[in-house]
Amino acid sequence: MSKRTGTKVQKNRTDDEFIMLPTVDFCFKELMRNEKVRKGIIAALLGVRPEEIKETRLLPTILRKEYEDDKYGILDVRVEMHDGTQIDFEMQVAEFDFWKKRIVFYLSKMVTDQIHKGDDYDKIQKCIHVSILDFVHFPEDNRCYRKITFCDTKTGEIYTDVMEIHVLELGKLPPEDQNEEGIIRWMRFLNAKSRKELKEMAKQDEYFGEAYEELDRLSADEKKRLEYETRLKYKRDKYAQLHYATRIGREEGERIGREEGQSEMIRSMWKAGISEEQIASIAQKTVEEVRKFDVNNFWYTGRAERNKRAQEMKECEEGNQSDLSFLRFI
Repeated sequence: MSKRTGTKVQKNRTDDEFIMLPTVDFCFKELMRNEKVRKGIIAALLGVRPEEIKETRLLPTILRKEYEDDKYGILDVRVEMHDGTQIDFEMQVAEFDFWKKRIVFYLSKMVTDQIHKGDDYDKIQKCIHVSILDFVHFPEDNRCYRKITFCDTKTGEIYTDVMEIHVLELGKLPPEDQNEEGIIRWMRFLNAKSRKELKEMAKQDEYFGEAYEELDRLSADEKKRLEYETRLKYKRDKYAQLHYATRIGREEGERIGREEGQSEMIRSMWKAGISEEQIASIAQKTVEEVRKFDVNNFWYTGRAERNKRAQEMKECEEGNQSDLSFLRFI
């Protein structure tokens, strides 16, 4: 029985090395329930000592809708500080279309969620979004951490800090440095891939130690482990489906491209007055198939007219067969 949670736990002797990894969003959410861990991560993010973080509390992760047809905002982890500052943490391991716009949407919802009709704007408190990404979001440089806010594009002077974005790209972490500190150390902890890595980092300070112990407790809880593995399987299946759909889409696009190229070639030969038999030979199709191309693509010009132009070409060539091999479809 865990003294802290009262949850029944059981170690699997044949799987002592198993430990949940923080990059799985289920595990990250559970880890952030621990207030000491929250303080450690937030202090590193804000560049202050953990002792300066007086209080943090978890907020509901579903942002309210003002109107029925509004889009819901569902956050991973939403924390409120003692001074009213709100921080949204999002763990994302796979590349996501429109991630930048999603960030702006969620951040804007966090701001508007604070005021109601008739409220003064001075009620709005600072909102921070933190993207923890296990993929490269900014490929143009090697910076693994960046802070983004509203500022003057010429002078760099901050216009307002009421909205702030922090992007942590785990995939761009540099080789480990003995003098690492702050958020880089936490990024390395969150990016760890084994119990051994996490255990080594746990020796660095009490906050990493608490995070490791929390992961150990979660991993020993059979119910939590089942939820973790279910979520992990869902993520893997979703990635496999996306990969399959991408491959099928690419193959279909290539097929359509080939057909469009062939259609354009046949259309050009129709316009040039080339007979159906010659087009079929060049395009390596039957005459019936060529006629279907003509009708289906609305290029039909009338058989009599085509035959007339074909006869004119024949007469102009004075009986010599035209060399049309350059038109052969590849």
